[in-house]
Amino acid sequence: MPDSSAPVLLLVDGHSLAYRAYFAYVRGGETGLRTSGGTPTSVSFGFLKLLLDAIERDRPSMVAVTFDTRMPTFRHEVDATYKSGRAETPDEFIDDLQNLREILTALDLPQFELPGYEADDLIGTLAVHGAGQGYDVKILSGDQDLFQLITDEGAPGGSIRVLHQNTRTGTEEFGPAQVKEKLGIAPRQVVDYKALCGDSSDRIPGVRGIGAKSAVKLLEEYGSLAQLIEAVDTIPGALGKKLKEGVEDARHSYWMATIETNVPLVVDFEACRLVGFDAERVAPLLEKLEFRSFLRQLQRLQRSFGGTPSARPTALNEDADNPLAGIGTASEDELWFDFAPSVPMDLEVRVVQTAEDFQAFLDALLAQDGLVAWDTETNNLDPRHARLVGIGCAWEPGVAYYLPLAHQQGSNLETDAVVAALTPYWQDRERPKVLQNAKYDWLVLRNYGVALAGIAFDPMLASYVLDPEGKHNLMTLAQNHLQITMGSYEALVPKGQTIDAVEIAAVSRYCGEDAAVTLRLVPVLQAKLDEDPRLAGIFKEIEVPLEPVLARMEERGIRIDKAYLGELAQELDRDLESLEQEAYTLAGSKFNLGSPKQLSDLLFNKLGLSAKKSRKTSLGYSTDAAVLEKLRDDHPIVEAILSYRTLAKLKSTYVDALPLLVDPRTDRVHTDFNQTVTTTGRLSSSNPNLQNIPVRTSFSRRIRRAFVPEPGWLLVAADYSQIELRILAHLTQEPVLLEAFQTGGDVHTLTARLLLGREEVTSEERRLAKIINYGVVYGMGARRFARETGVSATEAEDFIKAFYRRYPAVFGFMEQTRRMAVEQGYVETLLGRRRYFRGLGQLNQRDREGALRAAFNAPIQGTAADIIKIAMVRLEQTLAGRRTRLLLQVHDELVFEMPPEERPEVEPLIRSGMENALDLLVPLKVELNAGPNWLEAK
Repeated sequence: MPDSSAPVLLLVDGHSLAYRAYFAYVRGGETGLRTSGGTPTSVSFGFLKLLLDAIERDRPSMVAVTFDTRMPTFRHEVDATYKSGRAETPDEFIDDLQNLREILTALDLPQFELPGYEADDLIGTLAVHGAGQGYDVKILSGDQDLFQLITDEGAPGGSIRVLHQNTRTGTEEFGPAQVKEKLGIAPRQVVDYKALCGDSSDRIPGVRGIGAKSAVKLLEEYGSLAQLIEAVDTIPGALGKKLKEGVEDARHSYWMATIETNVPLVVDFEACRLVGFDAERVAPLLEKLEFRSFLRQLQRLQRSFGGTPSARPTALNEDADNPLAGIGTASEDELWFDFAPSVPMDLEVRVVQTAEDFQAFLDALLAQDGLVAWDTETNNLDPRHARLVGIGCAWEPGVAYYLPLAHQQGSNLETDAVVAALTPYWQDRERPKVLQNAKYDWLVLRNYGVALAGIAFDPMLASYVLDPEGKHNLMTLAQNHLQITMGSYEALVPKGQTIDAVEIAAVSRYCGEDAAVTLRLVPVLQAKLDEDPRLAGIFKEIEVPLEPVLARMEERGIRIDKAYLGELAQELDRDLESLEQEAYTLAGSKFNLGSPKQLSDLLFNKLGLSAKKSRKTSLGYSTDAAVLEKLRDDHPIVEAILSYRTLAKLKSTYVDALPLLVDPRTDRVHTDFNQTVTTTGRLSSSNPNLQNIPVRTSFSRRIRRAFVPEPGWLLVAADYSQIELRILAHLTQEPVLLEAFQTGGDVHTLTARLLLGREEVTSEERRLAKIINYGVVYGMGARRFARETGVSATEAEDFIKAFYRRYPAVFGFMEQTRRMAVEQGYVETLLGRRRYFRGLGQLNQRDREGALRAAFNAPIQGTAADIIKIAMVRLEQTLAGRRTRLLLQVHDELVFEMPPEERPEVEPLIRSGMENALDLLVPLKVELNAGPNWLEAK
């Protein structure tokens, strides 16, 4: 089957980053960064920091760096003034750039440059080719010109995004929405924009008298430069005159600003594959420039490639630039890794195309008593609608089998006969099977009536348990753990086609590789799991058994009351119209509530609200949700706008969208439960996201009424009560909390009493205590506590200090967990699930504090995730043979569909299964409610 995660191609705009790095450290006549001997290092240091941070954050499969040459480009040949007047490049920049390029060469990062073309043109060509081959392209640059390459959401092929580097705001990923927010235009309008207002830094003239704001307005009205030129004779006044006189300048500027995407460049992305770094080549160069702070970062990157340790010079262990130096220093044999290059797989694929060959294959298969790897090729990424095109299989090194079933050309086996013959094997629990992303294949085979059993290993799940922040697709696992280069689905299947249109020989190789690599990964990943028996236990006892449970939940789906949602949509339309009229009345005129520009003008110009509570954008001042919250008490119109936005989002996201997602074959919505996405071990949901159904307001909760059971049945919601606070009590062993939960006391009332120093507390005071109890779990500070409760900043500070005085063990556990994150680079749940916190020493103070807050929360949230997963596995077994079935998991809640007659017997089983999932020092408690819909079951 095709990989669901496209590989990332990182393209680096060499000269742009180099100049930004240089001027970030050389300001106001300062000399910038230098070694103790005086060698300038601003370019090298700044560039490498941005590059290595991007590699660590975005996990690219391929990396390429582009540079300008000193030769004139094709633009200079047409316009000699292009980029003229720029200051002379400092000699120290040139020397520093040479050192940087030596390091890039030692890191085996390909560098592209071509006389007659700029780095932008090379990036444009590589990006378009890469996206066309299915890569997700990310461009690291400080140049907004590259925004023109960004692709629209849903565009065919891979996406193109820009990691825009700003010396003030850091690196921000730009897609269409971010470009719109920053410039007021879409990426496809960037060249039109520059053609109108020009670019003084590049000496692109634009149209005389047209500035940035005017350019945005014109593009909002006419859409593109071509359409504007076509209508130029109809534009009256001075503006029309400027445009008519500037048409040729605009056309010339458009040509100058357009990035060339068809440079005569040999594009071999395999040569750009990131497979590791050679310590003996890199270390001396880093030593020479005194770049000790990059050594541990390179070590972390090496680990992500799955290398093996080798020695390195002991002097490099001294890290004067690292604020965490001396804390959790890795041992000598951990710090550097050597790598074998990634190579194609040596594999014989035997295509089974006749009845006689299939019988021989079947006989050989049934003779196996060890692991057998399987892979399915289908005509649809949605497994519930997918039909088999072919099947791959492997059980011995160097050999794989391919069974073609539904190719448009060539000789196929008969699908029904093959499935019938293999079904007893597939359904035999005693026959161990290994599949990558087995849930997909489980659902595909259900379309043929097969109940796949005996799944013993899934490399995707093993990779997730070992490193939840890593990439778990098969291509990446093959590269990182086996040093094998695999063919990609995007390269195999032409755009707009499915795999059944591809010839059997090509698909057999692709599918055979998938099966063979899946098999080869088992001993490698199992060995890594066995290094920590607790991780091995999480994999074997939780994640692998959970996978078919999630598959069954996806297969079942949940019914939607479309008629009710239709009525709710009409009610929302009336409410939205009422809010719109209210806003017009408060504003004194009509305006577009969906226009950030008009809203900014209304609030900060016409109504005179404080712009200090906002931030400047290309469309005026920001009017996002955070800004409007700050302005809520400044004018009644803000409340109306917030209410309008909330209801409009509810309507578009849920009320209007859910009926369209109902499968007409089942009359149900079937979400995808993602097992390998979050860093904490929690499940997530998508297509649609049913874990994010809003419950904050009385109106938003009404959306849950649309979720209903089988006619005449009940929905039962079973929700863990205060599970994270109970886990906090267990982990911290705070005596007061332990006693409260063990005796059945109200922990929020108890906290209020302790903080206020009196026995009697009001409901409002209990509410404040509840907020701080849960806030502590998520690292809430005084400022946020004040914002959420309405108390003063001083009162909030006093509340939090009092909490830690009354619950000292909680504070002690927090400090211990933060220290573990720093010293060993990860924290663990009660069962041993890890969440890694790499590169804390490279973060600024704000980001580092945020990471440490997450480190404190991870053992709590991750343990809660482990507990509910254990309960799901056990309950699926307990409910076998009954009609009651598990439909949804939403954080700490399970939703079941149940016939009323089973309720007296089954509800106690659900409660027991959830409350006894894991033994803690305090009891787990579950609240069960039933009703004719999800709202009434809450």
